[in-house]
Amino acid sequence: MTLLRPIAQTGSRPAQGALPLAGSDTVWFAHSVDAGGRDVTAPPVLAALRAPVDGLTMTRPRLMGIVNATPDSFSDGGRYTSLDAATAHAHALIAAGADILDIGGESTRPGAVDVAEGEEINRTAPVIARLRAENVTIPISIDTRKAAVAQAAIDAGATIVNDVSAMTYDPEMAATVARAGVWLCLMHAQGAPRTMQLAPRYDDVVADVYGFLAERVAAAHGGGIAPDRLIVDPGIGFGKTTAHNLALLQNLSALHGLGCPILLGASRKRFIGEVGGAGIAAARMPGSVAVALFGAGQGAQILRVHDVAETRQALYLWQALSDPARATSGGAQADERTRGTA
Repeated sequence: MTLLRPIAQTGSRPAQGALPLAGSDTVWFAHSVDAGGRDVTAPPVLAALRAPVDGLTMTRPRLMGIVNATPDSFSDGGRYTSLDAATAHAHALIAAGADILDIGGESTRPGAVDVAEGEEINRTAPVIARLRAENVTIPISIDTRKAAVAQAAIDAGATIVNDVSAMTYDPEMAATVARAGVWLCLMHAQGAPRTMQLAPRYDDVVADVYGFLAERVAAAHGGGIAPDRLIVDPGIGFGKTTAHNLALLQNLSALHGLGCPILLGASRKRFIGEVGGAGIAAARMPGSVAVALFGAGQGAQILRVHDVAETRQALYLWQALSDPARATSGGAQADERTRGTA
């Protein structure tokens, strides 16, 4: 396996030799390097525009707002366990600028225990069904490792399955996704949630994560899932130390070699508190926005966040500073954002 990292840049694009990074409107590259830091010829996949995700173009970063319908999530567990609270929060995220909603019914924080399928379905499917009944039209993702939960969510109106196990937990997941024709996010994790933070080790965290995701992308193809229905996620915080997380973020652009949109989910994670000096998850919003902007600068197409309004505002400023010609009052691209309610 040859791991290549395009050197991502923003701002004025040189007239010659520069290519859009994964089709981005804002991020470009003129050079790519191998693991030894040597310049190499970039393969076409690094510049190619990614296919839309449920109608959303991947030319600019999209915000995935988090709805944890769980009693024990690390950041906001217990706040949105009722149907009314979860749907109200989802509507608030849409109003704040979310392009996608991610509904979860099982915490996968370090130390978490498994939730029974029936309970996870009861926590998530009614939320999705009500949102669709209330004319929410933006993509809705179900955050689950279980095929039965995914199927119930799809039946209720979900169009993306966000599987933190990358189909390694439930062997029926590939068939479920392929049959429904929905999108699938494949995330890297080392170990199960209960034990994943007990001294995680890698030979080379960037190469190991890339290799795992490449293998799972191939497995998804073999399971009948179309290539344009796949998203990849390096799994920040899932079986990784702070040093591992920082290395993955610094080399995030290498994942464009997989040919899929990149989802970055770092919001309020422990490493942000360790680096930024914020003990509790709720105090990590500023650091989370900083990491989101860094990810956008590496060409990440989907940013999974708790703090949608703050991240959206930061992205508007980042886009305006990167490409002043495209800046408008009220948001760099507010006119083209899906609002989510018909």
